[in-house]
Amino acid sequence: MVGTRASGPDDKSPHPRLIGSAFRGTCVGMASETDHVESVRALRQLRRMRTFYAGGAVLWATSAASAGWDDPGGRPMWVSVAFLMVFAALLGMTALWLKRRQADRAEEPVHHAAPRRTAWRRHANA
Repeated sequence: MVGTRASGPDDKSPHPRLIGSAFRGTCVGMASETDHVESVRALRQLRRMRTFYAGGAVLWATSAASAGWDDPGGRPMWVSVAFLMVFAALLGMTALWLKRRQADRAEEPVHHAAPRRTAWRRHANA
């Protein structure tokens, strides 16, 4: 049961903990408006991070190719390859999370915002 207080014989705390309370006090299966806004922000942030990680991967791939051309098998090449692998892993994880979040959002009903322009006022003809 949501909101049931758990208190036992040893519970002397002034604020007994709640068992089964959902995140932010909403019922399970119901998304509050705050959750929706945070979901939109999370998707926007994931898209930004995906772009950043893709740029980093391209930069380190270029650096690895350049260092490998100058000194094949040298330390600068391997450092560049290590950073390339880190950025590629981050890019892959971000892309996976973004794909999962978009798949979760596809199941939710679509809520459109109100139109930005004001409706024409209708006046009675005199």
